[in-house]
Amino acid sequence: MSEEEISKIETTNSAGALAKNFLINPLTLVLAVFIISLGIIALQLMPREENPKIEISAGSIIVPAPGLKPKEVCKVVTEPLEKKLREISGVKHIYSVSMPNASVVNVVYRIGEDREISNLKLYDKIMQNMDEMPKDVMKPIIKPFDIDISIPIVDIAFYQKDNTVSYKKYLATIYAMELSINALDNVSKTGLKGEKKEQYNVSVDVNRLDGYHLSLGQVVKSIKDVAVRTPNVKAKTKSNDLVIIALKDVLSSVKDVKNIIVAEYMGSPIYLKDIADVSDGVNIQNKQSATIITKDRKTYNQITLTVAKLAGTNAVSVSDEIKEYLKGQKAELEKQGISYKITRDYGKRADVAVNDLIHHIVITIAIIFVMLIVFLGWRESLIVTFTIPAILAITLFVAYISGQTINRITLFAFLLSLGLLVDAGIIVIENIHRHLHDDKIKHDSMDILLIKATDETGGPTNVATLAIVLTIVPMIFVGGMMGSFMKPIPLNVPVALIASLVVAYIFVPYLSKKLLKMEK
Repeated sequence: MSEEEISKIETTNSAGALAKNFLINPLTLVLAVFIISLGIIALQLMPREENPKIEISAGSIIVPAPGLKPKEVCKVVTEPLEKKLREISGVKHIYSVSMPNASVVNVVYRIGEDREISNLKLYDKIMQNMDEMPKDVMKPIIKPFDIDISIPIVDIAFYQKDNTVSYKKYLATIYAMELSINALDNVSKTGLKGEKKEQYNVSVDVNRLDGYHLSLGQVVKSIKDVAVRTPNVKAKTKSNDLVIIALKDVLSSVKDVKNIIVAEYMGSPIYLKDIADVSDGVNIQNKQSATIITKDRKTYNQITLTVAKLAGTNAVSVSDEIKEYLKGQKAELEKQGISYKITRDYGKRADVAVNDLIHHIVITIAIIFVMLIVFLGWRESLIVTFTIPAILAITLFVAYISGQTINRITLFAFLLSLGLLVDAGIIVIENIHRHLHDDKIKHDSMDILLIKATDETGGPTNVATLAIVLTIVPMIFVGGMMGSFMKPIPLNVPVALIASLVVAYIFVPYLSKKLLKMEK
């Protein structure tokens, strides 16, 4: 039939109208390819995470109060501050600690509150009431809890298999790697755990201390007096010239530490080297350590480098970039006798979880295809099966442009709705099949049959799909942790169901025209 003859066919609802407009339209095939392409692009570009993002907002206010006791801090700082903070909308809990010389108040917002807006409210409330702060306290320090960029996605355990290089050089190598990894794209912050800080170790000989009639307190005080960085001194001369004096660190070697004068004894100076052994090393007083056990059952002390990503970025790509960098440094690390093991890799876990669910979706589609062959025939089954990737492609693209990530719950929503997605397609193809094989139903042409058969299914199919959508949409209003965790279901399932209607009304009649034949 010509396009003009098809346009004269009367339809009663959106199903028939879509079938009529796309049945012989040359752009229908282009539209199908375009939709599938959008889905593939969205699948590749969408950030992959193991679990959906949950908005958690919190902050801490630290108020230094020099000279005040805990009871005084509680009365004049903590309690008035808590009272003001309760005026902020969205606050769920307030925890406080009053201690000597300081007050710490933690604010936790309800789950789902926007983090940036919550931080702004907190800062604004404190600044508005600065005039009510007691005169003796110092300016409050406001520290928002940035949970999105604080949770590590990759942990790397470094360890020395032998002492090829000194601990100091070993530590310097890891520090350099931390700086390089921190500079990678989409890496938010890095940190080291288990390392021992560089320092000068002073081992005091008690017998020599007693011999010079000195106390350990005198030794500590004399070291503290010089163990600071000398600040720059800025001053003006009589001629109004600005003089800037910058002194080098007072203690820059073991020799400088040894020559610290502790006291005088009988007119002669007593140096630190006279009563103690001084060495350049690490903080040996830190007894804490972390160990790693290798496959050959050997135990080594480890230093763990933690890496967190920026919020909303792809955990898989960040993890791969870190592993690529480590691969490039492997030869240099082996040269220094340093080995490493990735002990946490959320990027890999997210990729495995997503790929596993995609695999299950493919299996489910195959099961649906086989099942439909039994009841409708292989041609009809092929038509309905095509609609599933098209529906998922539309849903994935909508999720991508709305800023969602692809995670276990997002794919679970697809898996959950997969049985519902084929309902519209099955209804349309079954009615077309009935029109083709029922002797009581006569049509002048295949085009009229396809449009009429699709039009008949529109009303009840639309109502049934709308009813399912309305039962799922209220899930979006569920609050708390569970509501935020399960939010991808009410966001994506309704989109998938509406897409299933459009795809069924457009492509099922079109593919039926190509694959099915009207019996004479």
